[in-house]
Amino acid sequence: MTWPDLPPLGTLVAFESAIRLGSVTAAAAELHLTHGAVSRQIQALERSLGLNLFERRNRAIVPTQAAADYATQITDALNLMSSATRRVQRLRQTDNLVLSCEPTLLMRWLLPRLPALYQAVPGVDIHLSGAGGRIDLARQGVDIAVRRNDFAIPLHMENTILSSERIGPVCSPDLASKISSVDDLESLTLLHSATRPGAWMDWQENAPTPEFPVISETTFEHFYLSLQAAVAGVGVAIGPYFLVADDLRDGRLVAPFGFVEDGSKYVFLSRDPSDTRVSLIREWFIHEMRHT
Repeated sequence: MTWPDLPPLGTLVAFESAIRLGSVTAAAAELHLTHGAVSRQIQALERSLGLNLFERRNRAIVPTQAAADYATQITDALNLMSSATRRVQRLRQTDNLVLSCEPTLLMRWLLPRLPALYQAVPGVDIHLSGAGGRIDLARQGVDIAVRRNDFAIPLHMENTILSSERIGPVCSPDLASKISSVDDLESLTLLHSATRPGAWMDWQENAPTPEFPVISETTFEHFYLSLQAAVAGVGVAIGPYFLVADDLRDGRLVAPFGFVEDGSKYVFLSRDPSDTRVSLIREWFIHEMRHT
């Protein structure tokens, strides 16, 4: 089969990059080409299609509506080709598995236990990636994902519940000595994370605890930072149990009110549950989370 209407692939790559970045100069830097080379690729694409894709205003380029619509479809096509390429490449690396995990869970719980995981699944090479939220395993080239089920999991995706999420206020031992009841929290700095902005509210609703005035609070970009600030004695953070278990064990943090379930769960998502390595890794996660 031939595709006589298909322009040269290089012209499509240059076009997609220029549209996405909004600049021929930026596209040239991304593709490691000269400005002139990218311009020539775009001009060749325009000749192939028989229409202008950009309005040229001085040194700026403004995509036409046809170009914007075309770029959306080209981006999808390039993503599909990229995904197909990654799948083929993995065939020559039969021992390599890509495992995507919630970033803070990866840093604070999984990495310290990685030697035990390798011992449980000998001979496997695991590529770790920190990410959360929705995921398309096939399209993103991921074999296994560990997520909180705070999004709708597609019915076709193999998933196993690992553990319920439990949360509670955590702080340094010095600050904990100043806390005898929930009322004492109003005199301390409450630490928030932009990635879970409702964590304190979730805890209050599930504990349940009386409302108390907040006098001082600080918000961090990631959960990891808010927990590190709690360890440093900056204030009191909401700690998901698995993210602070090692700190509690080693005395770096204290949970003065314990933990309550917030209604969410950690789940193990996989593309090929029949893969023996995937099954072993799933069983390892189940065992370790139950014994943490």
